[in-house]
Amino acid sequence: MQPFILEKIKKIVGSEHYYDSPEDRISYSYDGTPMLQQLPEAVVFPQNNEQISELLHLANKEKFSIIPRGAGTGLSGGSIPVENSIVVVMTKWNKIIEIDIANLTALVEPGMVTGVLQKEVEKLGLFYPPDPGSMNVCTIGGNVAENAGGLRGLKYGVTKNYVLGVEMILPTGEFLKIGGKSVKDVAGYNLKDIVIGSEGTLGIFTKILLKLIPLPTRSKTITVNFKKIIDSGKSVADIISSRITPSMVEFLDNTTMNCVEDYTKIGLDRNSEAMLLIEVDGRVSSVDEDAETIVSILKKNNAAQIRIAEDPTEALLLKTARRSAFSALARRKPTTILEDATVPRSELPVMIEKVREAASNFNVAIGNFGHAGDGNLHPTCLTDERDSVEITRAHKAFGFIFNEAIKLGGTITGEHGTGLAKKDFLESAVGKEGIEFMKKIKMVVDPNNVLNPGKILTIAPRCEGTLPTKREQIPDFHSHH
Repeated sequence: MQPFILEKIKKIVGSEHYYDSPEDRISYSYDGTPMLQQLPEAVVFPQNNEQISELLHLANKEKFSIIPRGAGTGLSGGSIPVENSIVVVMTKWNKIIEIDIANLTALVEPGMVTGVLQKEVEKLGLFYPPDPGSMNVCTIGGNVAENAGGLRGLKYGVTKNYVLGVEMILPTGEFLKIGGKSVKDVAGYNLKDIVIGSEGTLGIFTKILLKLIPLPTRSKTITVNFKKIIDSGKSVADIISSRITPSMVEFLDNTTMNCVEDYTKIGLDRNSEAMLLIEVDGRVSSVDEDAETIVSILKKNNAAQIRIAEDPTEALLLKTARRSAFSALARRKPTTILEDATVPRSELPVMIEKVREAASNFNVAIGNFGHAGDGNLHPTCLTDERDSVEITRAHKAFGFIFNEAIKLGGTITGEHGTGLAKKDFLESAVGKEGIEFMKKIKMVVDPNNVLNPGKILTIAPRCEGTLPTKREQIPDFHSHH
């Protein structure tokens, strides 16, 4: 990038909010996705809407790219810089502007940490349910950009179910306000659902209006082990079809359980093939009744060991163990590729088997865990990026997994987004027409392709469209049809 452009950028944000030393740039050259990295030209922390707007105007004029970024916990390469780009970091926009108890809403800045918001609203007897695995670090802006899910998605839904409105700066620098506190609003196109999950390609969020709900008064947490993995899948299907909606039904296979036990030492059974973590919440009477029904379903499906948490502390310990699954697996091998294939819930037992098949067919170590209650699995490959032959096998295994998920009526991502990591698989999930429709939206909103280019879609070749790449060279998985 020309020095005079960098000078203009520095002038817009002020030298104290502008960084271009190699050390600073390295910190913002990667996110939570393995094997993807690219240095930006500079990193900036804008202070207000006007500065963001000016940066975007300059990017359109001088043809450089802007990469919006929250905490960088994303798992699909959504905040990886591209060539000739600057990173716009929003983590300092981290205030709760208002909690409106009359309307059950919270207005927050995009850098608000999800877990911090949850604790604040819970003090008032309110509840913000979406709880991504990285909730103690990740930001609401990032959650909205990726439409993040979490352990409680089964009963409470995902981020999009709690977004009432956003204020944002468009790629061309204009200010846009969408939605508001009205519970019902069908005026015009539903722009809110287009920008939620748009992965930073259609605008930079500056304020987000969230829906809150009353905090449940009681919950019960159950863990259960199974000698046979198939029985865990059948149990999930039976619980769902029994008309009970637990707040969470989480699945861990033997590999994941052993890694979690090494890490947490909480007494998990190392010999069982699978474990479920189930929580029911709500009013006292219904919680106890639902828990009893669930225990009888588990027994019918050959449960080896059932443990009901004695108190909130033990319940938290069990849930923390599940939340640590990724970190625990990551300690095993130098490189951890965490994916998220999703299928209709009824197909979960089949999908669990397909993941095992992928591991054995392609000779790779895959730990599997995930949100069994909503059909969202996280097959996680434990590998080493220095071994290119093994990495190729890992990519083939994931190609097989995504392909099988689509065959079962599922999709290539339920939570992590498409980003850079899954671009090559998107057409298989949404079809050629779906891709074209998305491209038209992007090209109208961002005619010069300056905002987070190359993520989700590849728009017509441009000289700076060369992106970081090891994961992009994923073999064509249609050959497995």
